Amino acid sequence: MAVALAAVATATRSILLRDVDHRISGLLTQESGEFANFVEEGRDPGTGERFTDPRTLLNVFLRRQYADPDEELLGLTPGRDHAPGAAPYVIRQNRDIPAHVALHEDRDALVEIFESTDPSGTLDRPRGEVRWAKVPITLKGDTATPDTTGSGRAAPPAAFVVAFHADAERAVADEAFRTLLAISGLALLMTTGIGWAVAGRILAPVRLVRTTAAQLTEQDLTRRIPVQGRDDIAALAATFNAMLDRLERAFAAQRTFVDDAGHELRTPITIVRGHLELMGDDPAEREETVRLVTDELDRMSRIVEDLLLLAKAERPDFVTPGPVQLGELTADVFVKARALGERAWELDGVADLEVELDAQRITQAMVQLAQNAVQHTAPGRRIRIGSRVARPGRIELYVADSGSGVRAEDAELIFERFRRGTTRRGSRTSGAGLGLAIVRAIAQGHRGEVELRPTEGGGATFVLDLPAPERQGKQLP
Repeated sequence: MAVALAAVATATRSILLRDVDHRISGLLTQESGEFANFVEEGRDPGTGERFTDPRTLLNVFLRRQYADPDEELLGLTPGRDHAPGAAPYVIRQNRDIPAHVALHEDRDALVEIFESTDPSGTLDRPRGEVRWAKVPITLKGDTATPDTTGSGRAAPPAAFVVAFHADAERAVADEAFRTLLAISGLALLMTTGIGWAVAGRILAPVRLVRTTAAQLTEQDLTRRIPVQGRDDIAALAATFNAMLDRLERAFAAQRTFVDDAGHELRTPITIVRGHLELMGDDPAEREETVRLVTDELDRMSRIVEDLLLLAKAERPDFVTPGPVQLGELTADVFVKARALGERAWELDGVADLEVELDAQRITQAMVQLAQNAVQHTAPGRRIRIGSRVARPGRIELYVADSGSGVRAEDAELIFERFRRGTTRRGSRTSGAGLGLAIVRAIAQGHRGEVELRPTEGGGATFVLDLPAPERQGKQLP
């Protein structure tokens, strides 16, 4: 802004000085033209004839002119000795011109102008610059003044001179320039102060974001930024707070996950260590201990595999959809589930359409639900598996058992990691509580959800509610 204001002030001064030069040039041209026209058309008021004497001509013309305050109108005629370099005789108007700038008081300047062969010019004097124009006077029958000094050249003829003192006009432009600079400086100071205040106010939330981020630690993620207004800075603060909410939930889930995993793995390790420490030399006892230890190690292995699978669920490539015939997928799941236990298996319904799903992940989830149904039903009880179109663009795959059902307070609890809820009647489970968490991760990977619904006649129905528009040559959005 300082550069712009300085450029404006400089350009304004240049324009003003140019206008001064144009005005002076126009004035010199005008006065010279008026005098030349008077020489051609003027008449001597004493005789009524054309002028024959330059001094009379100049006196008459100058009495009729009104000069500007910084303008001098002079008539110059050769001096008494007619010698080159001699001061000319000056005829001027009866008006006051400051002595320190008056051209008629400056002998050297008068001689230079009188003897110059140029019609106009500029004199740079210690007293100030003078712009001048000269009109030589040549009357009918008049000749150049003869040389009376023996110098070899005649004295210049009489002349009319228009002189303009430009310093005063230029001083006005310079004063305007200084005034404009002062106003620009004041405007710059005011703008700088306002800009400093506004920028500080705008950037205050940004500094608060930086300060808050610097104060965050893994143990303390509770700090938040106050959101005020509806501008971009407020949106930034809201986004930062949302990020902190996600981080806090992620760290909390991580701590819970580590605590639960440690608890679940600590139990089989304690069992294995205890049996090994108490194992004697009896072959039968050693065989029983090895069997128990192996069983606990298998359970630990399943827990670790499930944990790895849940960790992989956070990756974008956890689910890879492809074209699948839903009817064939439902039938394959039914066939595989029948090998899980002696139950009254029933293929309840099949939706006949082609959709975009990850067949392996859906099969894994459905088999897990079937395994869960087997664990919570008695032999010979009915378990139904099926698929259906719930509404346009949504399908459901379900496993319905005829067990004792799930208590209302456990409906959300059972889908969390390492949470089994209240053990249902007839349950013989020994899992780690990760199966339904895996099912929910697979459903969410398909942008769907797993739901628990009551079964008519008693029991629990687990439903995979998935977005699955009919395939039209492209994957799910």
